[in-house]
Amino acid sequence: MTEAELYKKLGQLTKNKDEWEQNIPYVAVLLEHDSPKIKAKALWLLGEMGLRHPDKIAACVPAVSGFLRSGDPLLRERALNALGRIGRADFSLIKDYWNGFFRFAKDDAPNVRLNFIWSAENIATNTPDVYAGFMDVFEELLRDPDEKVRMEAPEIFRVLGKRKPQFVEPYIGLLKKISESDSNRVVRIHASGAIKATEASKSKTFL
Repeated sequence: MTEAELYKKLGQLTKNKDEWEQNIPYVAVLLEHDSPKIKAKALWLLGEMGLRHPDKIAACVPAVSGFLRSGDPLLRERALNALGRIGRADFSLIKDYWNGFFRFAKDDAPNVRLNFIWSAENIATNTPDVYAGFMDVFEELLRDPDEKVRMEAPEIFRVLGKRKPQFVEPYIGLLKKISESDSNRVVRIHASGAIKATEASKSKTFL
């Protein structure tokens, strides 16, 4: 099967969620494929499969985490994304690797930094407490030189603001400044959204 044919087959599998559970071992084997494109697709799909079937994905997690050490930024970003999706479903599955994620906040590749944020958003959705003490990492990303990273950075503050407003409160002033002065409209909107989510959650706490 050619790379194009295999990629197409994976695309079809992506749409057939009812077949995901039984195909987890098959997709995991593709992590050893010669093609970076196939490996990247397999990583992404394993993340989605793991979100849907966390009880079936545990055996794949070490192989997925191995790509965090890849010299290919596409594979690093896909590994981060996959582990974030799996960790959203069951944090215990990725806990042993989680502390290592934070180095990617300073990765040379902007898309890796972006996927670090996405991964954190996924994990924080159901396991927000683990981010206590790590908020300064996300504060730095609010000032990232890459526009796409800056567009996403306020979103982790929104996710955490809904669940743990006390984590975000120290950064409200900075978020307000960004919401009023950043040159990018989406950054301003997302910063404003983070403030609103935090304030709404804080209000509910005192009801």
